[in-house]
Amino acid sequence: MTRASIERRPTFENNMARDPRADILEPSPFYGTQQKIHRVHAGQSVPRTSPMNSFFRVMSQSQPKLHKGGIWHFSEEEKKHLLYATAAFTLALGFMSAGGLGGLSQNGTSSWLLQILISMPIMLIAVGPAFVLHEIGHKIIAKKNGCWAEFRADPKGLQIGVLIALFLGVLFMAPGAVMVAGLVTRRQNGHIAIAGPLVNLGLFVIGIPLGALLFMLTNAQDYSTMAYLVDGAFVWQAMIYDIVLYWIGANIILGLFNMLPFGPLDGVKVKDWNNGVWWGLFLIFLSPIIIYLMTPYSPMTLVIWLSNLV
Repeated sequence: MTRASIERRPTFENNMARDPRADILEPSPFYGTQQKIHRVHAGQSVPRTSPMNSFFRVMSQSQPKLHKGGIWHFSEEEKKHLLYATAAFTLALGFMSAGGLGGLSQNGTSSWLLQILISMPIMLIAVGPAFVLHEIGHKIIAKKNGCWAEFRADPKGLQIGVLIALFLGVLFMAPGAVMVAGLVTRRQNGHIAIAGPLVNLGLFVIGIPLGALLFMLTNAQDYSTMAYLVDGAFVWQAMIYDIVLYWIGANIILGLFNMLPFGPLDGVKVKDWNNGVWWGLFLIFLSPIIIYLMTPYSPMTLVIWLSNLV
């Protein structure tokens, strides 16, 4: 997901008037209102406001600064935002894996806490790349098109997502977005937006043969219903099975969700650029879910079939 300040250049391809939103930052996760974006060369300061709480204090005042490195440059501020967003995301995944407070009442405090602690690193390995690399995809393509682009966490989105996972055992979170400022055409804006979902598609495709290889080496496909801890012993094959399962599922779901043509999601910008491209990628993400819902088959069926070839 990206939130961008866009000015469309008159070109042979797109001879359009200046976008009136060119100097407007979309609803800010820090201040809650629309405001003028400070150009990266303007040297102006961002209005100071009280941070939501001490945990997010480091993220409360963020002035865009022109990056001095290459397209892979990450500022110290951006690294902090990625760290906090990933940590909160991982905690929410741990609560989800433990079934939220419902799991606490069923399993007792010690077992519930143990499930959270064990599942957090597993979920970080399985789901973390789907989120982090999606955002980095937006960032890299935006910078290749001459824009300033950095990830910013959404404190309210993180807090609400963690609370939903804690109380309901369901993951629904808006960790943040790559903020983009610069002069781009409609086509370039579409390229920036589609980069994240394409990263998820690539990770999904890569996950199928890699998952099959892991299953061939470990026979983890036989541990799909096993708990991580049985009679005091770790069942690491069950952990591997869930890593493959959540890797594939997270990339399909995140890619499909971001391709929806609503609100600030990537699908809006992709559809605005090229309706045919949007339909093609949207259907690619939707197909495995339809197949899973309407047939006995799923991407994991293919992973298991490949692992049994040898």
